Amino acid sequence: MQVQEIMTKKPFCCTPETSLPQVARMMLEHDCGAIPVIETEQSARPIGIITDRDITCRSVAEEANPLDLTAADCMSSPAITVTPDTSVEDCCKAMEQNHVRRVPVVDSGGGCCGIVAQADIARHAPTKETAEVVKEISQA
Repeated sequence: MQVQEIMTKKPFCCTPETSLPQVARMMLEHDCGAIPVIETEQSARPIGIITDRDITCRSVAEEANPLDLTAADCMSSPAITVTPDTSVEDCCKAMEQNHVRRVPVVDSGGGCCGIVAQADIARHAPTKETAEVVKEISQA
């Protein structure tokens, strides 16, 4: 099975300059916990990812005013990416090795064309593989 069979296609993305309140609204409107951060709208090249946890840990917990911050201030970088033709097994390995729950998917031009979340793995991969991914990602 390949990533293209389980990924969410055309995820909503933001740029480093996107305000944190706007990122949070995107998450709320699209019922997601992560937004790929792309270099520019034109290139769509992922340079990081921002999660709801990043917003909490890198702004609120640091007593910074989230209203004054941008995606660049809170994102995790660099982006760990896979391609649509990456096997789900190799995608799982990348997630495990980097302790990430989501990976942007890039097309042949390097632009973001999808995203794979741990939940996608859980819905489509064999139970044993899913358990291994969850276990490895969760380890410190």
